[in-house]
Amino acid sequence: MLNALITWSLRHRFLVIAMTLLLALTGAYSATQLPIDAFPDTTPVQVQINTVAPALTPLEVEQQITFPVEQSIGGLKGLTEVRSLSKFGLSQVTVIFEDGVDIYRARQLVMERLATVDLPAGLPRPMMGPVATGLGEVFHYLLTSQTRSLSELRTIQDWIIKPQLRSVSGVAEVNSWGGRERQYQVIVDPLRLVKYDLTLTDVFDALRRNNLNVGGGTITRAGESLLVQGIGLLETLEEIETVVVKSVDGVPVHIRQIGDVVDGHEIRRGAVTFSGAGEVVLGLGFILMGENPRDVTQRMKDRMEEIKPSLPDDVEVTTVYDRTELVDRVLHTVKMNLLEGALLVIAVLFTFLGNLRAGLIVALAIPLSMLFAANCMLQAGIAGSLMSLGAIDFGLVVDSSVIQIENSVRHLAKNTDGRSRLDVVRDAAIEVRRPTMFGELIIMIVYLPILTLEGIEGKLFRPMALTVIFALLGSLILSLTLMPVLASLLLPKKANSREPVVVRIGKRLFNCLLQQRLIAFDLQHIITIALEAQYL
Repeated sequence: MLNALITWSLRHRFLVIAMTLLLALTGAYSATQLPIDAFPDTTPVQVQINTVAPALTPLEVEQQITFPVEQSIGGLKGLTEVRSLSKFGLSQVTVIFEDGVDIYRARQLVMERLATVDLPAGLPRPMMGPVATGLGEVFHYLLTSQTRSLSELRTIQDWIIKPQLRSVSGVAEVNSWGGRERQYQVIVDPLRLVKYDLTLTDVFDALRRNNLNVGGGTITRAGESLLVQGIGLLETLEEIETVVVKSVDGVPVHIRQIGDVVDGHEIRRGAVTFSGAGEVVLGLGFILMGENPRDVTQRMKDRMEEIKPSLPDDVEVTTVYDRTELVDRVLHTVKMNLLEGALLVIAVLFTFLGNLRAGLIVALAIPLSMLFAANCMLQAGIAGSLMSLGAIDFGLVVDSSVIQIENSVRHLAKNTDGRSRLDVVRDAAIEVRRPTMFGELIIMIVYLPILTLEGIEGKLFRPMALTVIFALLGSLILSLTLMPVLASLLLPKKANSREPVVVRIGKRLFNCLLQQRLIAFDLQHIITIALEAQYL
């Protein structure tokens, strides 16, 4: 089979070259389409369920929310683990599925079960977290101002910046940290409530009833239809103060009579500081699972540049973390490692082969094998990262090609009977076909156990093993097809039989060392014989 493959390649040399060019073009396209990240995402397939209950203690959250949610989730297909966290006012349940389960299918199953959860009256329904992973946090930015308060900065973040960033393709969520989330608050005086025979429920109901817009239908007049609407949304502190809670003997009791209306903020459970200059507001951008982190982060950066002109002049937005910077540094490291490794291998090839054409032919296997690996990586869904691209050893990639070309050069140098260059190259390639193939296959087999890893270890190391296997497979195919073709076209018909300079120097050094070793051995042998004779 291998003989037939080599013979067919040499008979259809230009077809092989055309197919190689097609491989190079598709590989270059695949390289531009590969997802690029700094490191593989090891997060399992998981769905987070969050429930906010501000009035409950951790024990009550665990008993009334977390436990019922956990019970409803149990028994799902593909479910491997359920973790929970019960804190003051918050219940978080993390549902982990087996690898390979589609995240949207998992979320659908969880949503169906959550619809059956029976929680106590007055508690909000559980909500699922965004379709993001633990490594999906790709963009951090700060809002600072010398004149504005933390409440104003938080309002700008929540109502100007956040909605526009959420509209970027590939963004799962934008979170706001720090600052003060603005609230209109009614500070009720209990003594006044008793005085007017009121309860807190009466105050809640009055505010709810008086903070509504209602529709009243239409009025048709002279062929024109007019909309009837009652505007009741509260917009200022004064409007809240004038809300009527009840009427006592025809006299209305307003909100201002039972308490104070203030412009406050939500209860704070933390703060964000930066560079020792005080508190700031922090924004966090998350990407959807499966998206290209580099592309999505770049789109968020571009959108942020579009948002900045619409912000007040005294508000400054500073990017403090950007995944593209990390990815670019990783790519730079990978490029330098690959380039330096390729140049070193090429230099060694030129030095030991002693033939410029042979060295160039062998060196061509490096980029072509990488392009072949890029095609396979795109089809397998492997992202280009430090783990996948940085693990390629060019010495292994060119191993089979070196053997093929060196043997062809040797046979051409010994061709004294006038045989055609094509026949000499074919015989040379057939002669070493088994060592080259088995050498590559043995190296591939070494990486096969890595493919059996599961969990975090599998997600971390499988991309590396697959990338190396793809590159070695491309090198093996090229050594059996393209290398004999290029050798038959580019190598001289009568190659120089003289050994390279490095080989000649090495042989001379070896002969000198060997002679010295023999002389030393002879001297030692003579001394030993003399000592034995003297002893006798």
